[in-house]
Amino acid sequence: MDWIQIISNASQEIISPTTAAYALAAIGLAIHFGFTGLLNFGQAGFMMLGAYGFAIATLTFGWPVWAAILTGVVASIVFALILGIPTLRLRADYLAIVTIAASEIVRLLFTTNEFEPVTGSANGLQGYKGGFEALNPIPPGTYGFGPWVYNEYDWWVRIFGWGLVAIAAFITWRLFKSPWGRVIKGIREDEDAVRALGKNVYFYKMQSLIIGGVFGALAGMVFILPRAVVPSNYQTSLTFFIYAILLLGGAATVFGPIIGSVIFWVLLSFFSGFIARAVEVGWLPFLTNVQAGQLRFIVVGVAIMLIVIYRPQGIFGNKKELAFVK
Repeated sequence: MDWIQIISNASQEIISPTTAAYALAAIGLAIHFGFTGLLNFGQAGFMMLGAYGFAIATLTFGWPVWAAILTGVVASIVFALILGIPTLRLRADYLAIVTIAASEIVRLLFTTNEFEPVTGSANGLQGYKGGFEALNPIPPGTYGFGPWVYNEYDWWVRIFGWGLVAIAAFITWRLFKSPWGRVIKGIREDEDAVRALGKNVYFYKMQSLIIGGVFGALAGMVFILPRAVVPSNYQTSLTFFIYAILLLGGAATVFGPIIGSVIFWVLLSFFSGFIARAVEVGWLPFLTNVQAGQLRFIVVGVAIMLIVIYRPQGIFGNKKELAFVK
């Protein structure tokens, strides 16, 4: 059993672009669910629109990076309006149903062969990173120490991704220290009371849905910088993973989603490497390699269940403010 390699691979997830993307998406979901009480089960849809908006604007229209990013952001705003206008006046469960259905509709639209020249259908898109790579200020070469040794592009992606996470965390922190944030929290606790004070609850909910959706779209862009855009990556399970990260760190916190994402991916990588090598050396002779790959999710799921039982507000959450169950 090569413990050094297992730990090294797991350590790389601490600053990986995937961890940054999930942290950014979880911050957006914290705005929706943790602070506002909106049950959005379609964060994968926001991520997908951000990713495809960036890729299509670059490949089809030849737009610069800033315009491609703006395209993904605008697409997420339009999506939030489409979701929010008919549902935000209703109970939270209606929003949950609509968002999960809308996310799947978006994924299937990008998968259909009808739009293949633009979306690439099930094969997805690639070759859109040239403009982003051209902005890289890091000289060519390999940099780092220990398990964190990467070339200039890999470091540029990480700097960009974690820079967005830091900006999103700061914006969220400032928002919820402001009067706007106090109204949003009041809506989460008792929207009828907030409405009785003369506040437009529907308008505040829409603002929250848009802001969290924009963070989700930016997360989708970070997610595709080390890989191609493939619609199968944006299934409903993606949103559930983000919820697991959010609840792990603390739903009504700013930094909980970030730490939750790091813990989630480090544990997932560690158990993936450990179980795969345990099968190879014969410690788990009753498992195949395919079964070993799925077992990691079971182990991580059990760990999250234990946290739900013994730390229901999440690792960094305040039990008086918000728990998994009330």
